[in-house]
Amino acid sequence: MDKFLQSVKKILQDKPLDSIQWFVLYQSWLGKTYSEMAEVSGYGNNYIKEVGSELWQDLSIALGKRVTKKNLHLALKNHLQDDIINQENQIQPKFGEESSLEMVSSDFFSASKIEFPSGPVALGSPLYINRPSLEELVCNEILHPGCLIRIKASRKMGKSSLLNRMIAYARERDYQIVYLDFQEADQDVFASLDKFLRWFCVNVSRQLNLLPCLDDFWDIEMGSKVSCKIYFEAYLLQYIHDHPVVLALNEVHRVFEHPNIAQDFLPMLRFWHEQAKQDDTWQKLRMVVVHTTEIYIPLKLNQSPFNVGLTITLPPFTLKQVQNLALRYGLDYAGESEGAKSLASLQTMVGGHPYLVSLAFYHLSQGEMTLEVLLENASTQVGIYGQHLRELLTLLQREPELMSAMQQVIATDEKVELDAIAAYKLESMGLVQLNGNQASAMCELYRLYFSQQLGKQNDAHAFRKFLS
Repeated sequence: MDKFLQSVKKILQDKPLDSIQWFVLYQSWLGKTYSEMAEVSGYGNNYIKEVGSELWQDLSIALGKRVTKKNLHLALKNHLQDDIINQENQIQPKFGEESSLEMVSSDFFSASKIEFPSGPVALGSPLYINRPSLEELVCNEILHPGCLIRIKASRKMGKSSLLNRMIAYARERDYQIVYLDFQEADQDVFASLDKFLRWFCVNVSRQLNLLPCLDDFWDIEMGSKVSCKIYFEAYLLQYIHDHPVVLALNEVHRVFEHPNIAQDFLPMLRFWHEQAKQDDTWQKLRMVVVHTTEIYIPLKLNQSPFNVGLTITLPPFTLKQVQNLALRYGLDYAGESEGAKSLASLQTMVGGHPYLVSLAFYHLSQGEMTLEVLLENASTQVGIYGQHLRELLTLLQREPELMSAMQQVIATDEKVELDAIAAYKLESMGLVQLNGNQASAMCELYRLYFSQQLGKQNDAHAFRKFLS
């Protein structure tokens, strides 16, 4: 048992477990059910399940293999046998990550222009930082018939970059790819569920080089969801023989803006995934859903349609990954001990956020400023993060309850208890990190900026109240 506990500690060394997580892990190892754990611990059954779900996800990402409550024994036994920890520090050639700082060369940048960080990192770009085991986990999962993968993270964390690499991996295996970005849909597409699903089916048909023939399968009496299912089952999937099709749905949070559609469309995807467990036809379909929940879908947390399949939440960069990226931007001092210490200040300021780190290195590589000056102005309107911070402030201003919750977070250096929904939304926006419902600012940049801005708004509100 001690060997097992030490093994888990090493696997999750960058994300230590708290007492309730250790309890669920230990009881799961002993074969206890969630109900039995809830009865012994005094916690609610749903909360115990949520702790367990997050725990299996963290172990899955760390090991690069699917870990569940049922296969826990086997997964950890294989880990001990194969020495997974050493493997994570080795090169994964198909993703091109260097195994040490010394292997990163800045020669590329002497002859090439560095592009301003914007949008997904191009395939083959040396500026893509592999997050160990995460890419392997996603690419292994896409090989499973009927799989459903959800990639979730706040803005500019690298969701589309990861998706593009998974798609490239699938193409290498001759899978057919259907890629839909919901930002491309006209506003009137969301006028009704029927119109949306017809738009959805037409786009899938054309990307599979099939002639759309919805009227042959659409039946008003059966309803839009059933008609859509029949269209896939009796038409689209019948033309897929030797090679599976990957249905990659990006920017799905656009659907969240339309609850009348989201409450039917998202569970429909879940139903298709479950159909694959008993129907060979649906096993041809592999689904990947990518979204940020900045626009929160008005469903209760325990009614989420995505409590099945594999969920990937993108983590921030570690300090070593920040160093590697600095070297790829041609900042050679990052490989030296003193340079590494200076990057620790940047890591603290932005919390390892991939876009914020890349933006800093872009400006530093242009010789526009020193790291000291960049950090000094980081949280101000004239700093390099000004536009990004204003966008986040605008999102908060749209929802007063979130503004109030964020004020609670920045008012103290301690973690604060938030309403569950507010905590979920702020985490989805990337503004806070959570331990249960206990929240703290994600990074020093956000704490400084929102302390300044929300403080000003409070002063203005008090002044207006005084005048009235």
